[in-house]
Amino acid sequence: MMKMIAATNNSHKLEEIRAILKDKGIEVISLADAGLDIEIEENGDSFMGNALIKAREVFRLTGEAAIADDSGLEVDALKGQPGVKSARYSGESGADKDKKNNEKLKEALKDIPDNERGARFCSAIAAVFPRGKEITAEGYVYGKIGYEEKGEHGFGYDPLFIVDGYGRTMAELDSEEKNKISHRANALKEFVKKLDML
Repeated sequence: MMKMIAATNNSHKLEEIRAILKDKGIEVISLADAGLDIEIEENGDSFMGNALIKAREVFRLTGEAAIADDSGLEVDALKGQPGVKSARYSGESGADKDKKNNEKLKEALKDIPDNERGARFCSAIAAVFPRGKEITAEGYVYGKIGYEEKGEHGFGYDPLFIVDGYGRTMAELDSEEKNKISHRANALKEFVKKLDML
């Protein structure tokens, strides 16, 4: 079984990446499992730029295959915002940041009609392997932003994001459903295809 270090301190992301890649014969370990206690500064100007920064840094520190995801929400009516600043949209960090981010998003869209609330979740995956080989992949899921949070699953903007064709928010889908259709799932499927071609 191939082993990769996930360049994230986000336990939700780690669980999703692990669950999706497990079936592909890839064991994903955490930064802590790899003996790393680090926060990597994400100062790229795109999701892919940030994913590459994280994967390259973990590979540099360990010499082991590393995989990173950078993802976020792009809202049509906000010209693609919050984009790469999705996690820091409200300027908050810590336990309350998801709530504050969602409050700010609802406020920004309060006068936007239903037919103009289109949005997409984007995920960029970057993996760095020994001998310098890199694989990148992207995935998306489309939907619209609701007026109030619904659902108990997921994290981030999931309770506001109504998935096209489902009529439910991402947070109303259980993890099995989400892992089939999410932006991260779609990016990881693309990643696995490219890995298989190697």
